[in-house]
Amino acid sequence: MISAIANPIFQRAIQDYHVYDQIDHPIQNPYDKQSLEHLLYLKCWIDTVQWHMEDVVRNPAIDPKDGLYWKRRIDESNQYRTDTVEYIDSYFLQKYQDIEALPSAKINTESPAWAIDRLSILALKIYHMEQETLRSDATEVHISACQNKLNILLEQRMDLSQSIDELLTAIESGEKYMKVYKQMKMYNDPELNPVLYTSGK
Repeated sequence: MISAIANPIFQRAIQDYHVYDQIDHPIQNPYDKQSLEHLLYLKCWIDTVQWHMEDVVRNPAIDPKDGLYWKRRIDESNQYRTDTVEYIDSYFLQKYQDIEALPSAKINTESPAWAIDRLSILALKIYHMEQETLRSDATEVHISACQNKLNILLEQRMDLSQSIDELLTAIESGEKYMKVYKQMKMYNDPELNPVLYTSGK
C-alpha cells in the first residue's frame, strides 16, 4: 500500500529538515533518484521548507521589502511543488499504462499524486501540532486544545491514507482510471500573466 511507503518517508523528511531548521539548508535526499521514494521525500521537503517560508512572511513586523522577497520565493516554491506532484502522477501513469479500464470505470475527483500532496501537508500539520503539545511554556488549556486537534489530524491521516490506497487498488483493478490535467499555472508564465507580458511595453 502506498500510504505505508509515503507516511514514513514524509515523517523522515520533516525530521531531517528540523535537524537544522534552516530554510536554505541543502536537501540530502537518501533515496535513488529514479525511485518513487525519491519523489515523495522531495515533495515533503518542499512542503516543509514552504511551511517555514509562510511562517516568516506572516510576521506582522516584517519589512515590506522582505515580505515581497519571501512572497516571490513562495511563488517559486509553489511552482516547484506543482512540478513535483506532476512527476509523481507521471510515475503512476506509467505504472498503470497497461491497465484496461472496465466499461463501468469512473474517474476520481483528483489524481493519486494530488491526494498524496494532501497527505504530505497533513504530515506537517501533525508534526507541528504535536510540537505544540510538548511546549513547556504553554498553558494546560493550550496543550489540551492542541492535543484534541492532534487526535483529529491523526484520524484524518488514517482516513486519507485508506482512501489513497483504495483509489490505487481501484485503478489497478480497472474500476477507476487516471486522467491527469496539467495545472497550467498562469501567474508565473510571461506569456499568460498580463502584468508580465505588458511590463516590457
